[in-house]
Amino acid sequence: MEFTKMHALGNDYIIINEFDGEKVKEEEKGEFAKKICRRGFSVGADGVIFIQKPTSNGYDIRFRIFNSDGSEAEMCGNGIRCFSKYVYERVMKRNPLRVETKGGLRICEMEIEGDEVKKIKVYMGVPKFKLKDIPMVVDGYKEDDEFLNGEIELKNPYLPKVKLSVVNVGNPHAVIFVEDNNIDLDFVRKHLDVIGKEIEHHEAFPERINVHFVKVLNPNEIRIVTWERGAGYTTACGTGTTSSVIIAHKLGKTNNKVLAHLDGGDLEIEIKDDGVYMIGDAVMVYDAKLINIGW
Repeated sequence: MEFTKMHALGNDYIIINEFDGEKVKEEEKGEFAKKICRRGFSVGADGVIFIQKPTSNGYDIRFRIFNSDGSEAEMCGNGIRCFSKYVYERVMKRNPLRVETKGGLRICEMEIEGDEVKKIKVYMGVPKFKLKDIPMVVDGYKEDDEFLNGEIELKNPYLPKVKLSVVNVGNPHAVIFVEDNNIDLDFVRKHLDVIGKEIEHHEAFPERINVHFVKVLNPNEIRIVTWERGAGYTTACGTGTTSSVIIAHKLGKTNNKVLAHLDGGDLEIEIKDDGVYMIGDAVMVYDAKLINIGW
């Protein structure tokens, strides 16, 4: 089986082209992703992306992503940039690209030099804030309420409670501003494996959630440390960066156009009247063939 390894800001993926036919059986995709993403014992990656034909009119192509724990995610900002670059350079020369995802339509516009995609601008849609759209269940709140800088209790010894905000941009995110919790990013990094995992699996989030710790540097810049649902710590998260800027702007902490600094690099996010846009690059690392699945 042929595949391509790609990354966007260090968030790395295994790309499998199923546009012309299935290569991994549907019922085996989750377990396949879990095994092939295992670092040190297989290829290793944050997730597996499948390129498929769309299921309905109105789309050019279909994007599917499975996390390293085998779960299928609705959307992935860094992943869809890798996907778009691969599709334009190897499947179809279509720009912009209308992409079907579990999180809805995403429109990807590519900056091209020659036949190579240099940058991808992704229309991330309109954010949803109602608890029923996350989903989130918390005492004292109704399903149509929003949860902005609200507090939940934790059980770990490092951070007994946390103020956070939630939003859905195709998948669910919890955004935590370190300055509102009297902590810093050094503290977050030291205890991320404990705190990030607990929030991801907190009873308030029946479908789990992505977690982002944010430091506002100024109205035009932020710094983010990410814990991804189904993957753990990652160097960057496109939908998480989008969510962090959306919440920061909604709370009056930043302007509508923000440069976000992540461990893997920078992303530009812009909030417009019709929705939110993410701009960044993607890199092809290598092509390979899986000869023997020796796990």
